Amino acid sequence: MNILQILPRLDVGGVETGTVDISKELIKKGHRVIVVSNGGRLVKELIDSGARHIKLPVGQKSVFTAIKMIKRLRYIIKEERVDIVHARSRVPAIIAFFAARQTEACFITTAHGYYSTHLLSRVMGWGKYVVVASSVIGRHMIEDFGVPRERIRFIPRGVDLERFKFEPIDPASSKAEYKIGVVGRITPIKGHAFFIQAIARVVRIFPRVKVLVVGDAPETKPEYRDNLKALVRKLDIERFVEFLGSRHDMPEVMSGLDLLVLPSIGQEAFGRVIIEAGASGVPVVATRVGGAVDIIEDGKTGMLVKPGDIMEMVDSVIKLLKDRSLARDMAEEARKRIEKEYSLTRMTEDTLRLYEEAHGKKKILIIKIGALGDVILSVPSIKAIRNSFPAAFISVLVGIESRRVLKKCPYIDEVMLYDRKDKDRNLRGLLKITSILRRKAFDMSIDLQNNRTSYLMAWMSGIPMRFGYSNRKMGFLVNNKLKYLRIDSGPVEEQFRILKKAGVNTIGASKRLEIWPGREDISYIDKLLKDEWVSEAHTLVGINIGGSWKTKRWPLKYFARFSDMLAAKDIRVVVTGSGEEIDIARELAQLTRSKIINAAGKTNVTQLAALIKRCRVYVTGDSAPMHIASAMGTDFIALFGPTDSRRHLEPVDKGTVIKKKVNCGPCYKSSCKKNICMEKISVEEVYKLVMEKIMNE
Repeated sequence: MNILQILPRLDVGGVETGTVDISKELIKKGHRVIVVSNGGRLVKELIDSGARHIKLPVGQKSVFTAIKMIKRLRYIIKEERVDIVHARSRVPAIIAFFAARQTEACFITTAHGYYSTHLLSRVMGWGKYVVVASSVIGRHMIEDFGVPRERIRFIPRGVDLERFKFEPIDPASSKAEYKIGVVGRITPIKGHAFFIQAIARVVRIFPRVKVLVVGDAPETKPEYRDNLKALVRKLDIERFVEFLGSRHDMPEVMSGLDLLVLPSIGQEAFGRVIIEAGASGVPVVATRVGGAVDIIEDGKTGMLVKPGDIMEMVDSVIKLLKDRSLARDMAEEARKRIEKEYSLTRMTEDTLRLYEEAHGKKKILIIKIGALGDVILSVPSIKAIRNSFPAAFISVLVGIESRRVLKKCPYIDEVMLYDRKDKDRNLRGLLKITSILRRKAFDMSIDLQNNRTSYLMAWMSGIPMRFGYSNRKMGFLVNNKLKYLRIDSGPVEEQFRILKKAGVNTIGASKRLEIWPGREDISYIDKLLKDEWVSEAHTLVGINIGGSWKTKRWPLKYFARFSDMLAAKDIRVVVTGSGEEIDIARELAQLTRSKIINAAGKTNVTQLAALIKRCRVYVTGDSAPMHIASAMGTDFIALFGPTDSRRHLEPVDKGTVIKKKVNCGPCYKSSCKKNICMEKISVEEVYKLVMEKIMNE
């Protein structure tokens, strides 16, 4: 794989050192590594390992610089064929996010800090996966930034056990001076002032100590270091404290210490120096905050004290300096734990698994928020997508009225609902659903709806690869589009054109519709028919009286006469329709002389599928039940009027279309005074065709 890491600078620090360490290991395993930063002292070491460094000012907090860097980084990603873009800081993450979303590279972040809930910090939760080194940061990203738990990946930092050699403690030896190290950038959160005050008390009881302050203040805040030195002078402990500044020879620093103290008073993301000390055989005293709690088992692999509690810090430091047997035991236990859980090898393996998962396991969103029948027509496409991406996580966004269609679909991992008529209506609802989609970090969307709402959803969700048709309904928001051609192909074939654009193999793909009624649906229909005195010996013909448009409906008086003609042949007629069509079904019952089975408003979509399966023949207009009949393998007669069957009915072995040629059709009008296209379909020809189908079975 080609992996690009991006961070502000490559100077001395835990983030920077970790970047160089992981780069070295990835290169050893045959991967190609590019690091983008504004340079620093670790660049030479990185280049010597075989990685490529590109110097760019990606850490500058300037909108104009960021916009410029997005363009530059996008070019690098495409030119270098980068598979993974791994951002390790906030400003570089913003640049990387907008650059990667216009490519096929996967965007990953590592949360290296306990961020404030500032708008700028939110980008650290936008990665396809968000790496955290400790449980406290994991909870922080979930609770404060709304990152879904399934996108969090726990990968603790690792230490190179070859560089940090274990040196056992000899309890019998006595030293004239014990060296205590405090390692880290000098900032208020690191607790240096608290530690210095504790040391002022330690030296009164145990004066054989030398404190080494390793690290420096940020270039923009030199007063942090100056204030600390002033505190040392004020406490009159200058002869005990030495400021070493920034060091990059940490193995040598650790080898000279007898004790390491991590006095942080704010949440630490991890605490890399703890594992470096543990690997080297140096016992540790740390405050009970952040990642230290994960690493140190209090009293066994180190000692934990309350942040800011000077006397508890004093007691712990003196205890480990005096009791060298205890110090030895803790150091040995710490080394064992670090070998098992915090080695560079393990971190590399976990990181590689994450990269392979991110690169190999696509997250695909299929958008089909239209009518019930349209969702049923999307099933062959969903199946083809699954066959082309067997390891992908596939979600389908549907309208709430279609939620049961895909309930048992074996080709998807998740059904998401869009309640466009109620909870999710208007702009507020759109913002809510896109917020949910954005948190899921999809790699691609395949738009089978192709309207303004669906295009806006995919674009606002930050999905990098968006496939759909180019049309006048805001099609410019689709960045992988194809032109709509009026070639009178079937509905599934039209969808397959989009699939081909998305790299889905449709050659030989089945166009058969499917729906999956469960046992409970079949049992429900068995009871419904039993209550109507229908036995297995009865011939059952279903009729669908509904339709999304009135113009699609066969006249009710035709249905009444048709039902009576079937009843004369001892054929039971079952009437289906939605809850909105209950009154129409009652009117039909009054028009017939025979007793029909009125199931209108009594079934959901999967129950209707089970009912249609029991019918020998099903008569319907151009509506969802027509597709359900096709999916269930029931022979049907489709009565078409204002719409074109070539565009709305996928050809099947069972199923016959009746359509009359009229000068005004197909008109695609939902209202019509005469509706002659449906009235021209005679009761006699429908009855004759039904009887032929029954006799020929």
